[in-house]
Amino acid sequence: MWPSFVRVLAAVVAAAALLAGCDGGGPKFKNTDITGADYAKGFALTDHTGKPRTLEDFRGKVVVVFFGYTHCPDVCPTTLAELKQVMQAIGPDADKVQVVFITLDPERDTQQVLAQYVPAFDPRFLGMYADAATTMKTAKDFKVFYEKRAGTSPGSYTIDHTAASFAFDPQGRLRLYVKTDSVGTLVDDIRTLLKG
Repeated sequence: MWPSFVRVLAAVVAAAALLAGCDGGGPKFKNTDITGADYAKGFALTDHTGKPRTLEDFRGKVVVVFFGYTHCPDVCPTTLAELKQVMQAIGPDADKVQVVFITLDPERDTQQVLAQYVPAFDPRFLGMYADAATTMKTAKDFKVFYEKRAGTSPGSYTIDHTAASFAFDPQGRLRLYVKTDSVGTLVDDIRTLLKG
């Protein structure tokens, strides 16, 4: 009798723990909630105006970080266009959101190139760059994969890379992993983050 009772009791305790874990008492997000993840603690880069920037500079705003490069043929311009749609859908509260595009191609994506490319999607967006070593460290800190693929000429290479964004709340805490093609869900999740 005791062994079966112990098994039933263990099953009840496990079920209760699962249900408690599902609720968590926090906000419900539509994108992947990675609150408490032990990575993507921040960045120390230079923006396309030449100003040194860290994540802390944007305290009080929701920060959406996307890694890519300006010669990207598809995912990067599509994602930046989607983020522009997100900003438009949010309306006046978009001033409380900062989109950060971090280049994985510092060899070609100079300050001047980023200054033309990134604000063309939305003047509030910031392009960020660094030297190759800092770029590699920052990508590693965010667990972002990238790899150069040779093209037909030395300057025509492409870069395979993680195609997702990271969202930080106004307190600078990493909260969301956002896949591409998530305009509607990201609008809702940013509104949730802005409510605190």
